[in-house]
Amino acid sequence: MLPSRSLIGILAALGASFAALAFSSLPTPTVTLLAGLAAGALLAVLAADVSLSIARRRRCPLALRRSLPRAFAVGVPVAVRVNIDNPGNCFARGVLFELADPTLEMPAMPLRFAIEAGTSEGLEFTLTPTRRGVKRFDAAQILLRSAFGLFDWNLRIGASESRRVFPNFEHQAGFAWLAGDRRLARMGIKSVRRRGAGTDFDQLVEYRAGDPIRQIDWKATLKHSRPIARKFQDERDQSVMFLLDCGRRMRADDTQQGLGAAHFDQALNALMLVAFVALSHGDAVGAMTFGTPEGGEKRFAPRKGRQTLNALMAELGDVEPTPIYSDYTRAAGDLIRRQRKRGLLILITNFRDEDAAELKAALHLLRSRHVVILASLREQVVGRIADQPLTGPQRALEAAAALKYAQSRGDMLRRLGVEGLVTIDCEPRQLGVELVTRYEALKRAGSI
Repeated sequence: MLPSRSLIGILAALGASFAALAFSSLPTPTVTLLAGLAAGALLAVLAADVSLSIARRRRCPLALRRSLPRAFAVGVPVAVRVNIDNPGNCFARGVLFELADPTLEMPAMPLRFAIEAGTSEGLEFTLTPTRRGVKRFDAAQILLRSAFGLFDWNLRIGASESRRVFPNFEHQAGFAWLAGDRRLARMGIKSVRRRGAGTDFDQLVEYRAGDPIRQIDWKATLKHSRPIARKFQDERDQSVMFLLDCGRRMRADDTQQGLGAAHFDQALNALMLVAFVALSHGDAVGAMTFGTPEGGEKRFAPRKGRQTLNALMAELGDVEPTPIYSDYTRAAGDLIRRQRKRGLLILITNFRDEDAAELKAALHLLRSRHVVILASLREQVVGRIADQPLTGPQRALEAAAALKYAQSRGDMLRRLGVEGLVTIDCEPRQLGVELVTRYEALKRAGSI
């Protein structure tokens, strides 16, 4: 039990009154007697309040029911409804506190309620997740006003629940309309025309002038008494594998905007975009993580179908970057052992010059079996520092350091690119478009 504001006010008023009486002309024994009588009366009232409240609590047990969505997205406000049932025969009044994960912002707390006997009341509040992962909702806390209003009963009602918070895949959820090259081009994704034709049979169509003669299906032509040609499409039964770095370099957040703006969150968004496009082309999609503690890696075997994207979101939705150094060589060896079928491998990381030797050895191993795209995230702050006005010696030194860093990074990527590796060096917000553009180019060129 906690003292209510009413009780605190009564105690303060009594204390002030008897303090004033102590300095009045009344004899001290009289003031002491009055104080004792007041204290005794207050204790009797408090005892009666506690007794009546316990009896009422037994007659009127409250129950709580939450209406939570199946999952949340970072930065997306969600309206949550809580129902408090009062099956008893007495009135209940108090305030409700949701004891949820601190990364769930609930500015409307606490919620006040007043429920008549035998009824229920629905309370609504807005919840905004700020970080990914599994979030727990513990039993709610209520402060239930006592019979005389002198105490607040500190009670816990309701069951504990857990929900997953995913990255904000709102854009990825709307990618169903990306059916053609024109719509991809609206996003800045360039399409490259493939030389020649695909080799996977698609359907039989009526022969038109200009179609290759070798594509005429003579049996179908004789059957329909008109020229029928075979139509082919790009190969669809291929695999796209992601190797996602979860090490210390991926913890960068140079924008400090929160709500999914960190490098790792944007890398996940880009991964899901490419996965959607690859699945729409009929390819299988899989993923592996590295740079995590021993046994903490995520492995998602390549698969096809509409449900693959949802399963991939569920598998990677709660992955967080760690302060551990990323072992490129070990990750490459693990992937080669598990993924023997040739396909497209997309390595998403953020490397430095000191990683050059190890990264080069890992890429050499990966390229022995797969077509590899190396995507490295570039901090936005480097470009801002390099482009800042040179208003003084300090700023000139900062700009020179940023340019030197960018040049050394570009030199390393060019050296890797000379060996036939497809490289991407861009800011996190541009990664999705860049990856899909490279994927489309390799697909059209028949390089996968």
